[in-house]
Amino acid sequence: MPGMSSSTACRVAVIGAGAAGLAAARALILEGHDPVVLEREGRVGGTWVYTPETNSDPTGQDASRNAVHSSMYQSLRTNLPRELMGFRELPFLAGESWSGDARRFPGHEEVLRYLERFAEVFGIREVIRFGKEVVRAREDGDGRWRVAWRNCENAEEEEVFDAVVVCSGHFAVPRLANIPGVEQFRGKQIHSHNYRTPHPFRDQVVVVIGASSSAMDISQDILGFAREVHIACRAANIDPFGKQPGCSNLWVHPMVERICQDGNVLFLDGSSVHADVILHCTGYNYHFPFLETKGAVTVDEERVWPLYKHVFPPSYAPRLSFVGLIQKVLPFIQFELQSKWIAAALSGRVTLPSREDMNTNIQVFYARLEANGVPKHHTHSMHLNSEDMFEYYDWLACECGGKPIEEWRKRMWAKAAIIIQAPSRLSKPRDLRNVPEEYEAYEEFAGCSPDAAPTT
Repeated sequence: MPGMSSSTACRVAVIGAGAAGLAAARALILEGHDPVVLEREGRVGGTWVYTPETNSDPTGQDASRNAVHSSMYQSLRTNLPRELMGFRELPFLAGESWSGDARRFPGHEEVLRYLERFAEVFGIREVIRFGKEVVRAREDGDGRWRVAWRNCENAEEEEVFDAVVVCSGHFAVPRLANIPGVEQFRGKQIHSHNYRTPHPFRDQVVVVIGASSSAMDISQDILGFAREVHIACRAANIDPFGKQPGCSNLWVHPMVERICQDGNVLFLDGSSVHADVILHCTGYNYHFPFLETKGAVTVDEERVWPLYKHVFPPSYAPRLSFVGLIQKVLPFIQFELQSKWIAAALSGRVTLPSREDMNTNIQVFYARLEANGVPKHHTHSMHLNSEDMFEYYDWLACECGGKPIEEWRKRMWAKAAIIIQAPSRLSKPRDLRNVPEEYEAYEEFAGCSPDAAPTT
């Protein structure tokens, strides 16, 4: 990088103190940089901080709504075993001094406690400024970045940094499917971002749009309260459609064809139902309203582009970077490895390709996605059981001089992925007990935490 040597230490603004921001701060500190983490809320954890508060607009489309960052609902448990959830540097083990939920698939409170512990163990709290909502980040012409934020008194403050790492997450701005007639539906509509508990759905006929993890999990959550739950999905491999075995009030349908003014919802197979509630489990938009790049970084159909390896925009690399854009992955390990790569690139220990070579790599990547029939909005998705994820992780580890992903972790991921993908996931299976990978994991974790104990 022009003007930077292997001994360069940078003052870096890290936007967000969720899991990605904590990983970025840790990696930057280890590399000898001076990070400042700017967090809008009053605690660490990001989306893992549960709040009963929701947006004033249940669908999240009104620009004037009160913005609630977290999408966490009360009953959420991880759909990955804790051995795969944690950072490699601090294994996610249950310990007597901090853990309150020793299950292999713990609830969100346990994940938040783990993130708080990570921040405490590595002294990250010392570099976090709470109550600072970033409103602007722009390059000032000499390679440095002016970052402005709004404080608790609603006053604006600004400082200059050598670099910016964006760790603001991507589960806060709801996206709705384009369904004919939905705007004239007279019943209640809500996006899963604003789902908290099942009680408001008592005795209601609910149509759930989507069949991803959140749709299936929330459908399971409301079954004991709703009169009927109808899941509309695009997946062609659902078997069977129709009323689900073992459930008296659950149906799975093809996608919605249109919604009628009288409240009838018509599905592509010709079936229909009169709905009281439409629950949109349709994902989120990437959204960086604070970032000013004069068009050098844009979001187009959920593709944040152009980005080299999902992290660096060539025009600003390595002084601007993103952590955690990729979905359907082992998230915390992704954050950890991407952050180490960013930190090493900023110090000059790792040399990035030229701007031209990065742009060429990006175009080749986009062309490969198109040739494989991957739509643009799945640019940052790595599907379950895909070798792409571990190939990417091992590449990042190699760039940073680290070790590749452990084989036990790959095998455990493959088994967890089968459970997550199975249609029977509506019954919340958690059958990963006594797998061989468990013992390999705890052999490797031995000595990492004095109060750690295996989970059941």
